[in-house]
Amino acid sequence: MDDDEGALSPQETLRLIEQQGSAAAHRLTPDPVPHYLAWGVAWIVGFGALFLYHGLSGTPYVPIPFAVALALQFGSSLLAILVSALTMWQLGSPVRGASQSRGMMYGFAWFFSFFTVWMVAMRFAPQLPPAESSLLWASLSMMVVAVLYMAGGAVWLARPMFVFGAGLAVLNGIGATAGPGWHALLMSVGAGGGSVVAGLMLRRRMRR
Repeated sequence: MDDDEGALSPQETLRLIEQQGSAAAHRLTPDPVPHYLAWGVAWIVGFGALFLYHGLSGTPYVPIPFAVALALQFGSSLLAILVSALTMWQLGSPVRGASQSRGMMYGFAWFFSFFTVWMVAMRFAPQLPPAESSLLWASLSMMVVAVLYMAGGAVWLARPMFVFGAGLAVLNGIGATAGPGWHALLMSVGAGGGSVVAGLMLRRRMRR
């Protein structure tokens, strides 16, 4: 066989380069699906428990202790944090340069933002009734989540991420105005359910 017969044509070479580039980009691009699913389940469980405790009119739908509802919320959120951190670490470990620095700074933004939420809520929550104290913690936390989703969407030019953050901000504001029960319902169904749906849609799109 002549060398010319074994050589790739310019069109085939270009197609091979494009295929390899697409495969490399797919391996190095963080998979957001576990993050969306983990937080969706956490919000459904955590805020769902608070909704059953508060009720829409202030009367509990299920006689569960407030401490149990809070434990479910914080416990599910902690598991979601661990899933998100582990997923991003595994997917981001082979990446170097500006992308790694951008991701690291974005991660620190979450840490410092929630540290500030903790400081502010610790100062004002004890001065409020239990239901309003719970609403303060929840609405401040979800405000940070919404803002950082929008910021992440702007940084990585990810429009779905920005739109989801904007939706969270709107739901959070409406819920905080309506009261603890409504806020918990909107966060459980809207934020949690929306996050699960977004994760499943992303999973379906990535399998194509």
